[in-house]
Amino acid sequence: MKRRQLLQLSALGALPASLSLSQSAFAQSSGPIQFGCPVPMSGAFAANGKFADLGMKLAIEQYGSALKRQLAYTVLDTEGKPATAVRKVQESSQQLGTRFFAGGILSSEALAMGKEAEKAGGIFITTAGADEITGKDCNSATFRWSVPTFGAIERTVRPLIESMPKAKRWYTITPQYVFGEGLLSAAKNIFKEKGIEHVGNSYHSLAEKEFSGYITNAIAAKPDVLLLLNFGAQSSDTLRQAVSFGMNKNMTILIAWASGLEQFESLGADLCEGIYFGAQYWHTVDSALNRDLVKRSNDKFKDNPNYSLAGSYICTKLLIDGIIKAGSADQKAVVAALEGMKYQGLTGDEEIRKADHQVLKNYYLLKGKAKSKMKNKDDYVEVLSSGKSFLPIDQTGCKLA
Repeated sequence: MKRRQLLQLSALGALPASLSLSQSAFAQSSGPIQFGCPVPMSGAFAANGKFADLGMKLAIEQYGSALKRQLAYTVLDTEGKPATAVRKVQESSQQLGTRFFAGGILSSEALAMGKEAEKAGGIFITTAGADEITGKDCNSATFRWSVPTFGAIERTVRPLIESMPKAKRWYTITPQYVFGEGLLSAAKNIFKEKGIEHVGNSYHSLAEKEFSGYITNAIAAKPDVLLLLNFGAQSSDTLRQAVSFGMNKNMTILIAWASGLEQFESLGADLCEGIYFGAQYWHTVDSALNRDLVKRSNDKFKDNPNYSLAGSYICTKLLIDGIIKAGSADQKAVVAALEGMKYQGLTGDEEIRKADHQVLKNYYLLKGKAKSKMKNKDDYVEVLSSGKSFLPIDQTGCKLA
């Protein structure tokens, strides 16, 4: 089955099994336990959202039930817009009794939805990256599986600087919203520490599709390294245009936060060759849970899991495991069950830090392989390094009661 077919199936597979679920208190306590998958299903980040939908579907089908109650879910198209995301969470909570949400690919929508889930007596877990999510804007109902912007930069920019001591001039291209600002700030801190000259930065909006002007500015600055701080289709478009200008021949290019397999397939091996990528997940990681997920994904979809699918799968799985551990679908009971949980995750040993609800996990630095070196159709990169980098609690700004 081709990935395009998977995307078409996702919309059908997400039709809620609980459309007739009563809104009464009795139904909420004894009917299906309803999950929501609030992700962009339309707009610039729709591909990420559609694979996230498949990830939740896989987890829900794997468990089937918890506490002798059926598990059901609904996909909620946030369109990548915070206001739409909040409205969809409100509607799902009020109309279906949904209390468990896993999604929010963009940091701006994730921040808004976490607050709304808390108000609704629910729990929200996300793969979005802004430090604020488990930092100054943290709340008791919000958890995060992905490494935040601080850790992503620490595990990509720092090792690259250390491996290329002569590369002293760096140029950045940054999306102008909370996620991009977080990555840029973390990068600047390392530049200052390591004596790197930040020779320029270009900001762009989330609606931007044409990046040649920013590329021209970067070329004029003559950097040794071009650091791309955008995500998904925008980072792919930026890279395509940078390669078309020959920048990959004259400098090193790093995408700090790649979306993994789906992005590499879109780009193709020739564009990925020699490019450095930061990644939350890679399907070859040798952990028991990841091996199991790879098998489930291949059995179900005839393909390896990508980051968007894997992130949604593990976020949903954590919520279900929390419900089972708590022996209850009550918000406070499940929060208490998740806090401090240690488990074998997709990236190896993972732990939910109680003080800020941040999952402590590995982040990866990858490098694109030449097409002739690929051992199979998904062997786009080699894993150069991995590790865990997180701000200490007293530096996060998180004040959980």
